[in-house]
Amino acid sequence: MNPALVLKFVATSSIKKHIVVVFASIVVVLAMPLAAVGAMGSDVLTFLSDAPSAEAAETQGFYTGPSVPGDTYTWGNCTYWAFAQRLWAAKSIPTNWGNANTWDDNARAQGYVVDHTPTATAVFQTDDGDFGHVAYVTDVRPDGTWTITEMNAPHLNVVSTRTFAASAAAHYAFIHDKKVLP
Repeated sequence: MNPALVLKFVATSSIKKHIVVVFASIVVVLAMPLAAVGAMGSDVLTFLSDAPSAEAAETQGFYTGPSVPGDTYTWGNCTYWAFAQRLWAAKSIPTNWGNANTWDDNARAQGYVVDHTPTATAVFQTDDGDFGHVAYVTDVRPDGTWTITEMNAPHLNVVSTRTFAASAAAHYAFIHDKKVLP
């Protein structure tokens, strides 16, 4: 705000106006966190209201970690988490793959291996739903079962895991590292 305007306001207004401005400012500042939480949607509000504390919400999967440097995907969504997981595994991927339903196509176009074989550190991808879904493969066991970590499967910004039977892999795409040229 312009300091000259502040000085003019102070010099020409009554104490009542000052109190009203201060009170209104406090109300706005206190309402901001509530507005931010409210913007997450009713399913997240229900999830959070069932948790007795912030620690309990985090224990139930609500991500409270720091923002991920360089992650331009939308916070709280599956793409944000899959990008972060690959980054943390020192296997970064581009930030221009769009919605989850386009990740496999964009990955192929940029030289990444895309197949139906899950491996640890691969990105799980499906076109199901309006925008598709991506996750990060954390483990593939000797019996062929595989586990993913994902965000925004049950609720926005909630991290969860799922384990699949070996036969389920045929129904999903897996994005691996870039092809190595001879």
